[in-house]
Formats: sequence, structure tokens, C-alpha cells
Amino acid sequence: QVQLVESGGGLVQAGGSLRLSCAASKTIYSIAAMGWYRQAPGKQRELVARLTRGGSTTYADSVKARFTISRDNAKNTVYLQMNSLKPEDTAVYYCNADSSAGSSWGQGTRVTVSS
Repeated sequence: QVQLVESGGGLVQAGGSLRLSCAASKTIYSIAAMGWYRQAPGKQRELVARLTRGGSTTYADSVKARFTISRDNAKNTVYLQMNSLKPEDTAVYYCNADSSAGSSWGQGTRVTVSS
């Protein structure tokens, strides 16, 4: 399996921006899909954005037009650019990788959006 380390979370005011990073321990080019999920207090973990090896993207309706997932194969890193943040975006954000070895998760990075 691949090890994933997230970074970039923090406290931001509503309307602000953050960029999350997910550094992988192996080349991400061979990974079938990588994604960002989030879990707010008392809620289930949900998909935020997903990027396949072929370049297809999927976004949760709640973040479309505000969040963008991208990758840098040379750095083995996937990013989540989050703009126009809202208090309801407050959650722990997790990076996920789906490969032939199974599904891997990072430890999460906390994002708090104040109103």
C-alpha cells in the first residue's frame, strides 16, 4: 500500500482559500484514483473530490465550482484547492488512494472555517 501524508489545513475565515496537499510514498502515476474525503463532527465521511489516473474528476455537489483537485506526478502529490470557503466546509480532510494493493488513507488534516 501507499503511505499518504496530508498538509495545508488550518483556520480560515469564510470566503477565504486553502490548498491541501497529499504527498504519496510512491509514484502516483500508477495509482488508479486519488481523492479527498472529509468528515465533519457527528457526520459520516464523504467524498469531496476524486481524480482518476486518466484525468477524470468527480466533485461533491456542495463543492463544485469552488474546489479543484489536481496532481503533480513529478512530486507524487495531489492537491485540493479550496476557494470561497464556507463554515459548512469545516471538517477533517483525508487523502485516499485506490491502487491494485488496496485503498490507503492519510491521517487527515483539519480545516476550520469561521463565520
